[in-house]
Amino acid sequence: VQLQASGGGLVQAGGSLRLSCTASERTISPYSVGWFRQAPGKEREFVAVISRSGRNTLYADSVKGRFTISRDNAKNTVYLQMNSLKPEDTAVYYCAAGYSPIQLLPAYGYWGQGTQVTVSS
Repeated sequence: VQLQASGGGLVQAGGSLRLSCTASERTISPYSVGWFRQAPGKEREFVAVISRSGRNTLYADSVKGRFTISRDNAKNTVYLQMNSLKPEDTAVYYCAAGYSPIQLLPAYGYWGQGTQVTVSS
């Protein structure tokens, strides 16, 4: 499955953005889909994941209560709603598809190209 992440941009602290991860060539419905981010000079880290059905979600502590992951299998798309953004949320955000809704990067075999999110103070 090929994934395309979009929706990034420049926003002031306290603002909101919604990222989209759209699948092509294959349906996204059999996969758990996660969002990860990588800031300059740092390792890629887990942000959130949603199970195939959408009933189960998991968030990193740093975004819990501010970010919401959701999916619309009919549109072959997974979303990441980001509210109350902070400068430390600045990173390239990647979506990835795998077979288990877990935090570990190696569990995800399919990755999108990333979208830049910049939060100014």
